[in-house]
Amino acid sequence: MDGNLREHILELLEGKFAHVEIESALSGFPVAEINTRPAHSPHTAWELLEHIRLAQWDILEFSRDAKHVSPDFPGGYWNKAEGLPEDWKESIEQVLGGLEAMRDLVRDKNIDLFAKIPHGDGQTILREALLVSDHNAYHLGQLMLLRRMLEEH
Repeated sequence: MDGNLREHILELLEGKFAHVEIESALSGFPVAEINTRPAHSPHTAWELLEHIRLAQWDILEFSRDAKHVSPDFPGGYWNKAEGLPEDWKESIEQVLGGLEAMRDLVRDKNIDLFAKIPHGDGQTILREALLVSDHNAYHLGQLMLLRRMLEEH
């Protein structure tokens, strides 16, 4: 059962089946428009990508480092400054790297996915991996909608 569970979680983290793959969502994004806020949109694409990066980083570091200190909530999870094309590329690389590191935790058969993280208050690696998957999927959906809005603009 453990192997099947790990495979299913990895599929979620990879954006398979009903989820969009993060690479697909971000490839070819109109980088010149990352700071554009379409009418009635609470966020720009840059803000959403950075939010994904910051939240995923926090979840990953909490999962593997007892000394990690999370940013203030909610402000520490949103970068309101405008991004440059090179920032966009770097943020994508960091998101993909962090996602791969979370996959590595799930793949590690020495890690009990159900064991409480010692420095947490009940969290498990299973919960944190599902949280990353769920959180990324939600905001990638927003990014895809923004992309369509920007392409029609």
